[in-house]
Amino acid sequence: MKLEQLLESVMALAVEAGAVITSIYDSGDFEKLEKSDQTPVTTADLAANDVIVTGLSQLPVDYPILSEESDHIPYEQRANWQRYWLVDPLDGTGEFIKRSGDFAVNIALIENGKPIMGVIHAPVTGISYAAISGQCVFRRDPNGVDTAIQARSLQNGVGTLRFAISRRQKLDLITELLPAGMNAEFIPFGSSTLKSCMVAEGSADCYLRIGPTGEWDTGAAECIVRQAGGSVMTMDLQPLTYNQRESFENPNFMVVADPGYRWGDIIRA
Repeated sequence: MKLEQLLESVMALAVEAGAVITSIYDSGDFEKLEKSDQTPVTTADLAANDVIVTGLSQLPVDYPILSEESDHIPYEQRANWQRYWLVDPLDGTGEFIKRSGDFAVNIALIENGKPIMGVIHAPVTGISYAAISGQCVFRRDPNGVDTAIQARSLQNGVGTLRFAISRRQKLDLITELLPAGMNAEFIPFGSSTLKSCMVAEGSADCYLRIGPTGEWDTGAAECIVRQAGGSVMTMDLQPLTYNQRESFENPNFMVVADPGYRWGDIIRA
C-alpha cells in the first residue's frame, strides 16, 4: 500500500478518534485518572486509544503499534522494529480537563528510527495537519480543503522572533534561556504538538519545550515540521531519537522554523 493511500486512511482514523474525544468533551462526562508516573489520563484518552489501535490493526499493513495509553513493550522486544506506529491518542490531556480546547490526536509512522509520516488532528477546530517525508505537507480544514504549509525563513533577518509557549508554564523558564533584551513575542497555547504545527505553518518561529515529554509527543509533529522546512532538536542542537532505548522520555527540545538560523547563539541550553 502506497504511503499516500495510507495517509488518507490514517487521517480518517484521527478524525474518527477526534469525534469520540469531542463527544466526551462536549458532554463533560469523563473520569480523570492518574497513571503510574503521576500524569493525568482520562476516559477520553482511553476511548480514543481504542479507536486508533483498532483502526490501525485493520489497515492492510502489518506494523506494530506503540501508544502512550497501551501496555508498553520492552525494548528487547521492539529493538529490531523497522516500521511501527507511534500514537498519542490525546495530546494535551491537561487542556482537555481544563476545557481550553487545545488538544490533539497524534499518529506517526516511524521507519528505522525516523518519522516518515505524521498526522495531527485538532478535534475542536476540525483542522488536521499531515506530512509524508520527502513528499508532502499540508493543513486540511474542516471542509476537506488542503493547503500546503511552510515554515518561515529567517535567513534575511527578522525583527522579532515569535515563540510558541505553554499556557500553563512559567514564562521565566523560557526567558532565562534567551538573551536579555532580545525582541521576542510569546504566543501562549496548549497542546505541544499544535505548538509545533504553529512553527510548521509559519505563525511561530520557535517552540521551546522544557519538561517531560514522550516520543509519541514528537513523532508526528517532527515529520510535519521537517517536511515544512523546519527542524526538531535537543537544546544542544542534536536530533531526537526514536526507539533507541528502554525509556521513551525525550530531553528538553526546540522546534524551529529555520534550521539554518543561529539558534546555538541565542538559546542557552
